[in-house]
Amino acid sequence: MSLLRRFGLIAPLAALSLAGCGLNSVPTAEENVNAKWANLQADYQRRADLIPNLVNTVKGYAKQESTVLIAVTQARADAGRIQLTPADLDDPAKVKAFNDAQGRVTVSLQRLQEAYPDLKSNANFLALQDQLEGTENRINASRRDYNESVQAYNTRIRTFPDAIGAKIFYGAKPKVPFEASAAAQEAPSVNFNAG
Repeated sequence: MSLLRRFGLIAPLAALSLAGCGLNSVPTAEENVNAKWANLQADYQRRADLIPNLVNTVKGYAKQESTVLIAVTQARADAGRIQLTPADLDDPAKVKAFNDAQGRVTVSLQRLQEAYPDLKSNANFLALQDQLEGTENRINASRRDYNESVQAYNTRIRTFPDAIGAKIFYGAKPKVPFEASAAAQEAPSVNFNAG
C-alpha cells in the first residue's frame, strides 16, 4: 500500500478523532460563557444607570407635591394668624389683609387641584418598586444563565472526548460560577428619606 493511500485513509480518521476532541465545541462553549457574563454585566449596568434616574424622578415628583402642599399649609397658617373680629370689620386695612390671606389659601388650593393629576409620587414610588424588582429579576435570570453556561463548559472540558482537546489545545481551566455574597442573605433596604 502506498504512503499516499495510507495517508488518505488515516487523514479522515484523524479528522474525526480531532473533531470529537473538542476542537470546536470547547471554544464555542467558552464563548457562550463569555456572552452570558457580558449579559450579566449589562444587567448590572442597567441597574446602575436606572436606579439613580428613577430615584431622581421620584424625588422630583415628591418635591413638586411637597412644594404644593407646603404652599397650601403655609397659606392656611398665614390666614389663621390674621384674626378679624366684628370690631375690625370697619377697618379697610384689616379686612383687606384678611381677604388677601384667604385669597392665598384659595389660590394655593386651586394650584393643588390643578396640579393633582401631575402629583403622582405614589404612582412613581410604585413604578420605582416595579423597575427595581424587574431589574433584580433580570440580574437573577442572567446569573442563572451564566451559571448554566459555566456548568456546561466545565462539564465539557472535563468529560471525554472533549477533555483531550480542552487540555492539549486550549489549556482550558474551569470557569467560576456566580456565588451570592454573605450580605445577599439580607434583604436590601430602600430609603426615600436619605439625603
